Amino acid sequence: MSMTLLEYRIFHAVIEQGSFVKAAGVMHMTPSAISHAISSMEESCGFSLFIRGRGGVTMTENAEALYPYIRQVLDADDAVRQNIGEFSDLQKGKVRIGAFDSVCIAWLPQIVREFREEYPGIAMEIYQGTYNDVITWIKNGTVDLGFLSTESTRDLSVRKLYRDRLYCIVPKGFHTRNPGYITPEEMRDQTFVAQGETVDADLRAFLAKYHFNVRASCQVVDDLSTMVLVESGFGISIIPALILERYHGEVDAYPIEPMEYREFGIASLNPQMMPPAVRQMEQFIENFAAKRRLEAPETNRGFLAE
Repeated sequence: MSMTLLEYRIFHAVIEQGSFVKAAGVMHMTPSAISHAISSMEESCGFSLFIRGRGGVTMTENAEALYPYIRQVLDADDAVRQNIGEFSDLQKGKVRIGAFDSVCIAWLPQIVREFREEYPGIAMEIYQGTYNDVITWIKNGTVDLGFLSTESTRDLSVRKLYRDRLYCIVPKGFHTRNPGYITPEEMRDQTFVAQGETVDADLRAFLAKYHFNVRASCQVVDDLSTMVLVESGFGISIIPALILERYHGEVDAYPIEPMEYREFGIASLNPQMMPPAVRQMEQFIENFAAKRRLEAPETNRGFLAE
């Protein structure tokens, strides 16, 4: 017995809402119709899809494994629907973007504002999280596009957009051996304020490159918390230039010599199956990044997306 597109949408609605009753509301169906559709899917699959509990329903392990494939079918259907709209000269749709901390702070406000001005009929959703969060969201279909550092992409393909210089931030009163910059060797014996392994792949790559045996005074999950703890004297850390554009804090920031960078870009699960609205956003982001490269300091220029 084959499953229908409607059953896929019901399955997705139950996951998003966490209950059959709430899914019935968003699908404009009765709870019994939702329950019957899920039972039909379970019969077709040969295994249970949900665990029923007092607080609602949760996916079984088999359902979690199946979900990304169902999302691909639903995304393909959305792409067809949006392309039909595009052929009718309709600028409609929705774009969901996953982004890590510094892009959310330094880039997305301007991107969202300017994109809305040009495409007012396209809705946007922003999800902020760690690199691991963004990867998971891309793979399970929560987001259409995700910003990722090239150090964190795993098996996803990323279109490189920008090279972001890394700075060492230190408490006020910290003196470097050389005026105006700091060397990795000078940083070697310092205590670090570090972000978790799943959060800051770029810092981890830097530490591995120079074979640092890090003494971490604490672990945090975002750049601003890192800055506050350095400000309080817990240690030193490494921050990308994008964060320093918006927030300086009561710390000193020194460029690292030789120069160190992180590279980041945009990734998606099925680039060939992008709905028109997502494709427009991807192109918009690429154009935005190209402008930023031209506006960046000389040390950041010349990086072109491959």
